[in-house]
Amino acid sequence: MKELFIFLKKYASPYKRDIVLSVIFNFLTAFFTLFSFAFIIPILQMLFGMDTTEYSYMEGWSMDALKNNFYYYMSELIGEYGPSFTLAFLGILLVVTCLIKVMTAYLSEYFTIPLQNGVVRDIRRQMYDKIVTLPIGFFTNERKGDIMARLSGDVQEVQNSVMASLFSLVKYPIMIIACLGMMLVVSWKLTIFVFIMLPIVGGVMGVVGKKLKAKSLASQNKWGEILSNTEETIGGLRVIKAFNAERKMEDRFARQTEEFYRINNSVSRRTALAHPMSEFLGTTAVAIILWFGGSLILSNNSDIDAPSFIYYMVMFYSLINPAKDLSKVSYTVRKGMAAKERIDMILEAVNPICDPARPSNLPKEEKSSIEFRNVTFGYNEDHNVLRDINLKVAPGETVAIVGQSGSGKSTLVDLIPRFWDIEQGEVLVDGIDIKNLRVKDLRSLMGNVNQEAILFNDTIFNNIAFGVENATQEDVEKAARIANAHDFIIETEDGYNTMIGDRGCRLSGGQRQRISIARAILKDPAILILDEATSALDTESERLVQDALEKLMKDRTTIVIAHRLSTITNADKICVLSDGAIAELGTHDELMAKGGIYKKLVDMQNINID
Repeated sequence: MKELFIFLKKYASPYKRDIVLSVIFNFLTAFFTLFSFAFIIPILQMLFGMDTTEYSYMEGWSMDALKNNFYYYMSELIGEYGPSFTLAFLGILLVVTCLIKVMTAYLSEYFTIPLQNGVVRDIRRQMYDKIVTLPIGFFTNERKGDIMARLSGDVQEVQNSVMASLFSLVKYPIMIIACLGMMLVVSWKLTIFVFIMLPIVGGVMGVVGKKLKAKSLASQNKWGEILSNTEETIGGLRVIKAFNAERKMEDRFARQTEEFYRINNSVSRRTALAHPMSEFLGTTAVAIILWFGGSLILSNNSDIDAPSFIYYMVMFYSLINPAKDLSKVSYTVRKGMAAKERIDMILEAVNPICDPARPSNLPKEEKSSIEFRNVTFGYNEDHNVLRDINLKVAPGETVAIVGQSGSGKSTLVDLIPRFWDIEQGEVLVDGIDIKNLRVKDLRSLMGNVNQEAILFNDTIFNNIAFGVENATQEDVEKAARIANAHDFIIETEDGYNTMIGDRGCRLSGGQRQRISIARAILKDPAILILDEATSALDTESERLVQDALEKLMKDRTTIVIAHRLSTITNADKICVLSDGAIAELGTHDELMAKGGIYKKLVDMQNINID
């Protein structure tokens, strides 16, 4: 339970008021439970005529005085109105105290509900915020489906297991303590006997639950694999069908679900064992106490009489049920803590890309310069993707990056917005090392247009205005006109308010790319990064997109990763990468005259350029 208290200390502090109110009403519930059951003793004594004592009023507020005065008033009531009326009066008191008890029980749970749902909401928010802020490198080692499983299934398991058990964790200990206290008052000998038995019962229950957490963790991990497989299947359905691989994917999914089925069977069976075992152990404890208590009464050498013993057994039963439920809670909490471990793998992940302690301020200039100085970078220590890169991009200059696939082009441009951090060398913007800048300030300078236009399942307006606060309809339309997108947008069913579907699936490739360009135009960045923005388009779409790109690139510092070399012949500089190093650098004409790698690339594309 130590993990649970650490968890609650971390997440439950904003809900202190609800916790305090719940505890107060739980104490009231316990009090009225004991008070209502206390009427059983006089009712039994009156029914069976067991109490012949003559009572007189006693001064004071001690337990003995209160008990004596209660019996005194009952005897007066019997003398004036008779036993039948007094019995009815006690019954009414029993019903009234029971009503108050159930009302306080409801209120105790009423104030627990905001805590249960609020903590789960807070965890989801923290996880999403963490996912958004983690570096791209984190997700290269994790599967998207598994991360989705942690955000959905694992958080749901915490809600179902831990948070749903919070009411029990607040209520039952209070009830157990109250019942034990009253049992001590009624008969300390019997209660000491109970204290000896309960740890034995708890120890037996603990043995069964030891492996439950490990099994639950294995179950959550397997569920993450299943979601990852499903996500990959949906994303790659076209390839699966093209290669007739449906049976292969079905078999893989069947193996994963079969293993998930076996693990869940083990978890559920172990959990299901909690109730019958606690039932059996509780009944055994009751039988032993009946024997022991009965022996004390029969020996006529006891501090307890028959009605008090019945009340004592009622108290013990009132203790057994919370104890049994509390034992089941320990099982469910172990399952929730296993899910919490998987959640913590995201929440506690370290983000190496962070703001410096004393950030530098960027100079307010319309155009920015970029410089790579002795940059060497690799995704792991065993292999460097880039080696000793030295490259300067002057303000307003357009530099094209070309090379074979795998030569490091995309990696090079990913270093500029600090998607990755380098260990050797420096990347400078306006003469300042980007590690000395706030990440938000650095990225505010940049606009990206990628090979695959990344759009969101939202309206066209919101996709263009994405990341730009307070963008007006006029601003968005102006950006769309520059991007050659306005004409096709107004032809859609709802114009700028048209929903474009998942990843923009309701638009063509060229239309998606022009929306992406309009988004970059609206941001009005000082630095523009184009990553093979026209490589996946047909000829007509390429012409429209290329025209939009030329408008966007005008008077901006631009780095272009080019697949079709015909699009970058007018670049101020062309940088040719080979095996992670700069092999050639110059204008188109200079590199063609050199007859090196660049000329070979041009010749392979059969480009006839004057």
